[in-house]
Amino acid sequence: MTTTATSGAGLRSGPPALPPRHWLRTGWVMTASGWSANQFSALLGAYHSGPGLTEATTTALFGVYVLGLIPGLFLGGPLADRRGRRPVVFSALAVSALATALLMAGATVTGLLWPGRFLTGIGAGALLGAGSAWIKELSSPPYDTVSAAGAAARRSGLFLSAGFATGGPAAALIAQWAPAPLITAYLPHLVLSAAAALAAARTPETARAGGPLAATATATAAGCGAGAMQAGSATAGPRTGGRAAVVGTTGGRVAVGTTAGPATAAAPTGGHVPAAATGNASETAAPAPGTAFRRLVAPVAPWVFVAPSIALATLPGLVDAGLTGWQTVYAGLVTAVTPGTGLLVAPLARRLAARHRVATAVAGLAAVILGLLLAASAVAGIRPDVALLAAAVLGAGYGLCVAYGLTEVAALAPPGRLAGLTARFWALCYLGFCTPYAITVLTGWFSPATILLAAVVPAAATLALIARRGTRRTG
Repeated sequence: MTTTATSGAGLRSGPPALPPRHWLRTGWVMTASGWSANQFSALLGAYHSGPGLTEATTTALFGVYVLGLIPGLFLGGPLADRRGRRPVVFSALAVSALATALLMAGATVTGLLWPGRFLTGIGAGALLGAGSAWIKELSSPPYDTVSAAGAAARRSGLFLSAGFATGGPAAALIAQWAPAPLITAYLPHLVLSAAAALAAARTPETARAGGPLAATATATAAGCGAGAMQAGSATAGPRTGGRAAVVGTTGGRVAVGTTAGPATAAAPTGGHVPAAATGNASETAAPAPGTAFRRLVAPVAPWVFVAPSIALATLPGLVDAGLTGWQTVYAGLVTAVTPGTGLLVAPLARRLAARHRVATAVAGLAAVILGLLLAASAVAGIRPDVALLAAAVLGAGYGLCVAYGLTEVAALAPPGRLAGLTARFWALCYLGFCTPYAITVLTGWFSPATILLAAVVPAAATLALIARRGTRRTG
């Protein structure tokens, strides 16, 4: 009897069983969202040579996605708070699959490409809103009691980035060699959407009807937008003495310290601490969040997507004259390199943010300027190799700028206003998607290389403005 008791005690004292990895099953929803967003970009050249769409039409179709994504993003999160994560996620997956079916039908009836692209944005935005909130809650107690703080943001970002980085190349490779390329290139997304739905089917609902989750859900979703790969860096705390650094986490709260003094009291992950709590009298004189947002965030936000939209929608079609037969593969490679570089600069963004408030923005805008110069050189000389390098540099600029914006918004927003301020940031970011169409229109008067060179001027002006305002604010 004693032996039995001892054996039972030994069993009870063994390592605890790992909790169910519900977040892993839900993560494929985010991959499906990222895949749907980028599969069309790699096929722009194929639409030129196949149905014979003009460059103006394809670039307009590229931008129509944003018209759907913004309402999908703004509505998906709040609706998921009221109705639950599950119904919104599965509805958004269905909309996304319908959009892909319309794009497939658009190979023969080109008019269907317009609603297809619009619904792609609706589905992707709603999946960002509900899916990222679902992963966040499934990565926290009581569903996950072992994951480190910040795991939710990293998980959402990695799954989404996987879709961004693989959807375009996969569509391009299929379109290059498969029959009926503008139909078969979309089949993987339908398979992925069905697999994601099956994987998430056994995931528990985490939202309580009417629960107080609206602010965190929408903010988390916005933080995972096209720049979700940097979402983990958005937990930087408020500035005290001009610098901020995350020095530790405890139970879902972030302890924030400065490079000039000891850590302050723990603060919510929203990144806002009342001035009195920091012990820094100068914080009481800090600009209101709206003023600081307009001065330090709004000027940078449009450049977040100016950079990758030029790389994805403008450059491939201007330098592929020497790539006869390989244009689609080249476009797919660009769609992998651009977001991939944005992902790789995330550690650099965190280090820069710890050094100076606007260092990440300055580095990001400098990368955008260098990318534009390389892009102009590539277009002038019809050099696809230089254009690929330009796409990588523009991707780095995108990654740094979006990391800066999310970090600033998290630091500026008072409790209860993080969602609204983050939504404003993303609304300004998505203005950058209009850039390829603007370039197409302007080519009636100027050469594309000249337009790209001219874009350096406002980028440099923004860099100078942010550097001056940031130094004045933190000096």
